[in-house]
Order: sequence, then structure tokens, then C-alpha cells
Amino acid sequence: MGNSGRRWAWVAVLLVGVGLHLLVLETLAGTGTVTFVPALILLGASVAPATFLAFAQSRPGRRPVPGSVVGVAALLGGVIGVVAAGWLEYDALHRLGVLPMALVGLAEETAKLIVPAGILLLWHRHRHRSPAEGLVIGVASGAGFAALETMGYAFAAFVGSQGNLGEVEQTLLVRGLTAPAAHLAWTGLTAAALFAFAAAPGGRKLAAFLLTFAAAVTLHTCWDTFGTQPAYVFIGGVSLGWVLLRLHLDRERPPASGTPVVPASRETAAHPG
Repeated sequence: MGNSGRRWAWVAVLLVGVGLHLLVLETLAGTGTVTFVPALILLGASVAPATFLAFAQSRPGRRPVPGSVVGVAALLGGVIGVVAAGWLEYDALHRLGVLPMALVGLAEETAKLIVPAGILLLWHRHRHRSPAEGLVIGVASGAGFAALETMGYAFAAFVGSQGNLGEVEQTLLVRGLTAPAAHLAWTGLTAAALFAFAAAPGGRKLAAFLLTFAAAVTLHTCWDTFGTQPAYVFIGGVSLGWVLLRLHLDRERPPASGTPVVPASRETAAHPG
């Protein structure tokens, strides 16, 4: 796929995803067959994260992250992230008897970084480490986490409301629309800072990573603590604006006319670690 096609792939993901979700919803409403509920929840929880992930993947320009790496980051990042966060929060509840919101944010932001850090160590062992690639991988991990978490909340809404589809749709809509400005943005930013530190280790880059991680935990904590629409709009605006700015700054532009392109094999040799 060329640069132009890749740039607008997120629109296709959005339209196809919304179309499939509406098709399943109409079928479920028309037939009353509850076996369509899992498909409804899966699509409703995944469309917005997948759309924003496709958008982020199209930004780095001439060196996109391979689709296989993005897929692994989304799948493993989601599963390992929710499992690790669940155990960390469960352990904290047993130790403290209460779970402070700051601890929830710390546990989840740490859990979502496990897979991006693993990819950094394995996939990038013999590659130049790019903050732009780190951002996409972090967004993928956050997307997987957000989708699985939303599925859990939607299923709880379905059971708790005794099969009220309106409750399920409201849960999917609210969490789906806010996911890019929450989990995806926070993990993308911290993973980008982690990759930047790995590319050029030093006190300044380490401080930048730690400050970015602390900011992500703070935004997450504020999101969970205030829980009002104005707070969501403000925190979401800050988070989404930050990650969009990072995408713009990290974008790898095509080389200037007359500048030779370094083959991948030579680039690997030039950047052994």
C-alpha cells in the first residue's frame, strides 16, 4: 500500500467497523438471538481503538511499524496488560483493604508497558530505535487493553441490566469514544519516551521517560477520580492533544531530493543496538 493509501486507511477501518457493528445490532434487534451479543460487544469495543491505531500507524511516513509487530503488540499488550493489572490491583486490595485511584493508574500504566518493553528488547535488538515506532507500538498495546476492558464492562452491563441492549450500547459508545484520549494516548506517549531513551541513553532521556510516565499515571488517576463530563473533556483534550503533537513531531519525513536512502541491511549495521 502506498503512502497515500496508508494515510487514509483509518477511514476505511472506521467505516467498515461501524458498518459491521450496525449490521450485527440490527440482526440482534430483529431476531432477538442472544448469540449475537458477543459479536456486538467485540465490534463495539474494538472499532474506535482500531481506527486510532490505524491513524497512528499511518503517521510515521516511509517507515511504518510492520503489521505483524502491531498485531502482536495489540493482542499480547491487551491480554497481558489486563491480566497483570488485574493481579496488581487484586493484590493491593488484599494488602490495603482499599484501592486508591492513584494505585489503579500506576498498576494499569505499568501493565500496559510490559509488551512494548519486551518488543523493544527483542525486535529492536539489532535495529535503530525510533520514538515514532515506540509510539505506534504503545498505542497498539493501549488499544488491546482498552478493547478488552471495554468488553468486560459491556458484558457486565448486559448481565446487570438483564439483557438491556441500550445499556450495552451506551457503555460501548462512551468507552469507545474516550479510549483514544485515554489508554491509547497514555501508553503511546510513555512507550515513545521509553524508545527515545533506548535510542540515546542518558540522564535527560531517562528523566523525560519518568516524567512522561508520571504524567500518564496522573492523567489516569484524575480521569478515574473526578468522573464528570467536564473532567473527561478536559483530561481527554490534554491527552489527545499531547499524543497528536507527539505524532506530528515524531513523523519521519521522506528524504530530501537527491538524498540517498540507506538500505535496511546497511541501516542495521550502522545501528547495531
